[in-house]
Amino acid sequence: MLSVNDWYNIVADVRNEMVFQGRNKNYGAYQLRKEYTRTLTIIVLSMVGAALLAYGIKVFIDNYHPKEEDLANTKIDITQIDLTPPQLDKNEPPPPPPPPPPPVMETIKFVPPVIKEDANEEEPPPPQEKVSETNVGTQTQEGSGDDVIQVPDEGGNGNGVIEEKAPEIFTVVQEMPEFPGGAVEMMKYIQKNIVYPPSAREAGIGGKCFLRFVVNEDGKISNVEILKGVPGCPECDKEAIRVVKSMPAWKPGKQNGKEVKVYFQLPVNFVIK
Repeated sequence: MLSVNDWYNIVADVRNEMVFQGRNKNYGAYQLRKEYTRTLTIIVLSMVGAALLAYGIKVFIDNYHPKEEDLANTKIDITQIDLTPPQLDKNEPPPPPPPPPPPVMETIKFVPPVIKEDANEEEPPPPQEKVSETNVGTQTQEGSGDDVIQVPDEGGNGNGVIEEKAPEIFTVVQEMPEFPGGAVEMMKYIQKNIVYPPSAREAGIGGKCFLRFVVNEDGKISNVEILKGVPGCPECDKEAIRVVKSMPAWKPGKQNGKEVKVYFQLPVNFVIK
């Protein structure tokens, strides 16, 4: 039987059954009133849970956040580090002396002829015999005697053939040597012709091999050597030397418009893909 209190309670099941008797109860006001109590309960519990969570976070921060008095009692290590270089051991041998200066070629200052009223005050030009025996330069200086090499003849009288010194190998010149087509083509050549050593591939060994070689006046490569090899892989170093030696002739380097020998350094990277 429906009581007065049930009639004024819009969410009471007895009242809803009477009001919606013979109507569609699958959706609309009937479902809203039927689920009202459960929905309200979920909302209240959610709010209570959020409040408890906020309170728990506050308690956690208050307990674990360092306080000012704790920071004041914290000790900081300010031990100074001695950066003074160690004293030299007297038993160690002294460093090697610096290399000697390059040889100076004997020259005679060339004085261009100028017509002067008082010719006695000018420096007289060198005699023709002296000029024919000595190089002409911008100033007069004595040579060190190291610009030529005297090779004695079979008789041992010192009148053999005079040979010039070996050409200098430059490190940096005005026009550096270049692989045909540039650096991009050189890397393509290395990638195309390099053969990864099977033993290194099976062992998973890789790394960079740093080489140095000489590009001669005709562009050909010589004196290939390893500056720093791939750790634990001498086969990689040998393969890098082989590929460099197989390169075609380069564009030679130039110094003052003349082709010269130039050192060139090249890294070859062995990577397992």
